[in-house]
Amino acid sequence: MNDRAQRFRELHAEGCFVLPNPWDVGSAIALKQLGYQALASSSAALAFAHGLPDRPDALELELVLEHLSLLAGATDLPLNADFQSGYADSPESVAEHVALCAGTGVAGLSIEDARPSGEPELFEISEAVERMTAARAALDATAPEVVLTGRAEGFLVGHPDLDDVVRRLVAYSEAGADCLFAPELSTREQIREVVSAVAPKPVNVLVSAPTELSLDDLAELGVRRVSMGSSLARVAWGAMLAYAQHVHDTGRFEGLENAAGFQELNARFDA
Repeated sequence: MNDRAQRFRELHAEGCFVLPNPWDVGSAIALKQLGYQALASSSAALAFAHGLPDRPDALELELVLEHLSLLAGATDLPLNADFQSGYADSPESVAEHVALCAGTGVAGLSIEDARPSGEPELFEISEAVERMTAARAALDATAPEVVLTGRAEGFLVGHPDLDDVVRRLVAYSEAGADCLFAPELSTREQIREVVSAVAPKPVNVLVSAPTELSLDDLAELGVRRVSMGSSLARVAWGAMLAYAQHVHDTGRFEGLENAAGFQELNARFDA
C-alpha cells in the first residue's frame, strides 16, 4: 500500500489544506520544513526551469517522470503530479502513462481535458470521459490509493463557459475522479456552484494570482484543496529578474540584503 497516497486521500476528507508547488528538490525540502502537509508538481515551473514555455507539447514524458521521481523522493510528504493531459491522445496511452506516473511514487495525479498538442483545444466530453475512465482503470490495477483529479480546462483555453465546466466535472467524477478541479475559477459564485455540483467529492481551487479570498473564505465555500500552480516559482523568477535587471541597468548592488542568507540556506540542507 502507498502510505503517502493514503495520507493524501485523508487530507481531502475534511477541512481545507494548501498544496504548494515546488520546482526542484531544494524547494520541496524547504516547503516541508515550513510545515506543509503535501506538495504538488507544476508543469509550468518545470518547463521554465528548462527554458521551455508552458505548452502541452513542450515537455517530454521521460523528463516529467524523472522530475516526479526526484520530487517524490525529496521528502516523505505526499506529492500530487501535474500530469497535464497524460502526455497522450488515446485512452490506451493515457492508461499506460498514468501507470508509469504512479510508479514514480506520487500520491496523486491530475488529468486535463485539453488536447496535448496543437492549438489549445478541449477534447469532446465523450473523449475526455473515456480518457478519465482509462486513467481510473490504470490506477485501480496498479496503485488504487493514488488520488485521481479530473481537470476541466475551459477557462484556461478560452472557453469560459461555467455550465460546460460543471457538466464536464460531473462527468469526470462519475468516471472515477476522486477530486475535481477547474483552473481559473475566480468568484465565490463560480466556486460555490462547482462545489455543489460535484459534492460530496472534494474540489481543488487554484490560487496563482492576487485574490481577496483567504484560505478561510475558500474553506467556507466548501473547497478542500488549494493549489498554487507556478506561483512560487514565478515569485523566485520575479525576484531574480528584477535584481539582475537592476544590476545590469545601474551597475549597483543594492538589494542583496533581501536575499535569503547563505548560512540559513546551508543550514536547511545540512542534514
